[in-house]
Amino acid sequence: MENGQVTLSASAGLLKNAYDKLKAQDAVTALALLEKALDLDCESEEITHALKCVHWWLDNTRRIDEIKSPYEKGALMISQLKQYHVFLGQFRKLYDDCQYAIRYFVYSKALFFFEGLLGSPANQHDPGLLLLVGRCYKGLGNYDEALNFLEQTVRIKREDAETLAEVADINALLAETKTAKALFREAFFIDPLKIDLRFMESALILGLRDKVGRMGFKDNELLEWLPVYGYLWGVFSVKRELKQMEAGRLKQSIFALQAEYDSNPARRETIKPRLLNQYFWLVDYYEISREDPSLIEETLLKIKVTDPEIYRMYTG
Repeated sequence: MENGQVTLSASAGLLKNAYDKLKAQDAVTALALLEKALDLDCESEEITHALKCVHWWLDNTRRIDEIKSPYEKGALMISQLKQYHVFLGQFRKLYDDCQYAIRYFVYSKALFFFEGLLGSPANQHDPGLLLLVGRCYKGLGNYDEALNFLEQTVRIKREDAETLAEVADINALLAETKTAKALFREAFFIDPLKIDLRFMESALILGLRDKVGRMGFKDNELLEWLPVYGYLWGVFSVKRELKQMEAGRLKQSIFALQAEYDSNPARRETIKPRLLNQYFWLVDYYEISREDPSLIEETLLKIKVTDPEIYRMYTG
């Protein structure tokens, strides 16, 4: 019994060391340590899980040494996260310590490639680079530094849904809930399909995603319906006054969507959530700017005709 306990203790120590090596960007050594740990404890599900995850990353980033551009190296690391989430779908259980170490490995390695580029004045104003650097810092838990880079990105690309969603997510993680709700609503208004929920971390948006997902919506359909139910359920509850130019663009967009909705029955279910969300914004605009109440009633009627159940929830 004592020998067995010693063996398990040794395997646990190797597992911890492997995670430490991953966090230090040394996946090759981590893999060797995990193989030794498995020899000592071949029944450990966590060790087996960790081995598969590290193998996946080594296999899928094998060509990174062949890439000359540091930007492309870092971008490759980040881009692989999307496929990695698909890979994780095969597991019955995920182990937090393993996933944290993998996450730290990916973001710290990507950040290593990106940081060398920031010394160039031209790169300091590259929104694509600033977004990725900010995403790395967020992934490493350094939210203040992440906001620094992401807010610079927003100043360069003022209406970028992807970046606004990242800033909203960090504000939610920092418990700046009002700001987070306002920015999430803004991001999904600009373009829901530009937002990758796999990079989101806050309970605010992930809880909403899960709740809308349980209604049967998936992929792009989920992204389109998320701001509708986010508004109805009070998650996207912070409103702002639109400028005259923004209101004009909103009305033009509604006109075009309504025309397509009426003339193309085959696409109605695809168009409906975005049209409804824009109606919500229009009603808010009329209310905040104290427009003629008949304009509000007219818009409410359009919501009712488009989806009676959504109208019931909206007015109830």
